[in-house]
Amino acid sequence: MTVEARWTPVVAADGHRWEALVVAGTNVDRCIVWLPALGVPARSYEPFARALAARGMAVVVHEWRGFGSSSLRASRSSDWAYRELLMLDVPATLASARASFGRVHVLGGHSLGGQLASCTQALAEEPADALWLVASGSPFWRVFPRPLRFGLPWAYRLLNALARMFGALPGRRIGFGGNEARGVIHDWSRTGLTGHYRAPHVGDIEPRLVRVTSPLHGVLFARDWLAPRSSLDYLVGKMRPSSVAITQLDAHALGTHDDHFAWMKTPEAVVDALLPDA
Repeated sequence: MTVEARWTPVVAADGHRWEALVVAGTNVDRCIVWLPALGVPARSYEPFARALAARGMAVVVHEWRGFGSSSLRASRSSDWAYRELLMLDVPATLASARASFGRVHVLGGHSLGGQLASCTQALAEEPADALWLVASGSPFWRVFPRPLRFGLPWAYRLLNALARMFGALPGRRIGFGGNEARGVIHDWSRTGLTGHYRAPHVGDIEPRLVRVTSPLHGVLFARDWLAPRSSLDYLVGKMRPSSVAITQLDAHALGTHDDHFAWMKTPEAVVDALLPDA
């Protein structure tokens, strides 16, 4: 099967512009919209998208505000939060995917992308048929194993303080995420401290998460301390999926390190887990 990748322009209601990565083969039977991890540009998921496309899926990879092809960069004078991501940007990419392929069958994401895919599924008037979460889970500090859980509240407060101090989180400098908007870090760290998905101008998402009933498939990695099984279980527990399948892969299965990011370069085992019968 011939698989082609292209970049499709997308514009949000507030004028923010970016390009979604679209990868599809000649025979398409389903469409997935994929949300990246914190600070990761869409282009980093091209190997994953090509592997899915080779199995008959059209893949549309969203571009987060502030990264890659985005027309904006976070700074003291340019800020945004979950409101813009959930209410403006992701819906625009979903609309673009529907315009090209008629329907979004699967919504999925990696790490923070999985969290916001879950929130999008809860908020959407036209939810996807299924939800896929890879190396994802709630950041709530209480659900992480010891001794990590005791340091997380301090880490969340520190990252929030740094983002306020510098006008944006200097993620590249400190080795965590990218240069993130302080509003995004504020909303993310609040979930890490409270366990609740709630944001200004979005509202309390928790009651809507309960109404998410789509089948859910999660993939975890054995040595991924950023997304342990307990954090995924806590996130899944907020929803009421009609079925849940969780696959954990180790280094042998992956053919690479079983951590948070290594799978992106050799994604075949993850695709096999998500599409076992394809």
